[in-house]
Parts: sequence; structure tokens; C-alpha cells
Amino acid sequence: MGTRRTKRLGNLIQAELGDLLLTKVKDPRVGMVSVTAVDVAPDLSQAKVYFSLLEEGRRDEALAGLKAAAGFLRGQLASRLNLKTMPRLIPVYDSSLAQGARMDQLVKQARQKDQEAAQLRGESSPEEPEA
Repeated sequence: MGTRRTKRLGNLIQAELGDLLLTKVKDPRVGMVSVTAVDVAPDLSQAKVYFSLLEEGRRDEALAGLKAAAGFLRGQLASRLNLKTMPRLIPVYDSSLAQGARMDQLVKQARQKDQEAAQLRGESSPEEPEA
């Protein structure tokens, strides 16, 4: 749990990184990367940049691309933000979106199996609520 200052700085870095990744970084390895959160250390020495991908199979490739671009991104952030020291950026893969998608798929499969079992027993199953 960070202080209010580190949280605000993390949110600011996250917004700027999103823009930089879209407009300035030309590395194709980081093309479809989304920054999900930035956790700044209390002493402002480093910032963990959590990212996610649509294609989970490209995780290692994207991580290598972000590590290679970390110095460039840090320099760009330093020129955009008015800070005494710019935290060192450490990219970290955020698997929560992929895990959420897997859980959603499992729930859908379980509901479908329940409906099929109810139809085999001759029961009428309640309609699914719209998501």
C-alpha cells in the first residue's frame, strides 16, 4: 500500500507510458502491450510497470522489448514530468486479465454442462442472465 503521492505518481506514469507506447516506441515486440498498473516504491527509486497482452504466448517477447525500451521510456518520462529523480522502470507481466478470462470460460462451460444435464433429465432450465 503506497502513499497518496506514490499512487498519484504511479497513475501519472501509467498514463504517460500508455501514450509513449502508442506514439514513440517503434519496437514491434511491444505493439499490443497495455499498461495495467504502475507501483512506485516509497523512496521513488523504482517503479514496477505491470503490463498485459491479448496474446499470452508473446509474453517473453514483449517483456524483452519492454526491458530494451526501459531506458528510452525513462528518458521520455523525465522530459515530460517535472521530477527531481525519475524512478527506474521494471516491467512485470500482469496475468490477472488472462486468469479472469480463463475463469470466465470455466464458468460458461459449467453452466452449459448444467443446462445439458437438465435437458437430459427433462427439466426446464432457467434462462441465463445477460452479461
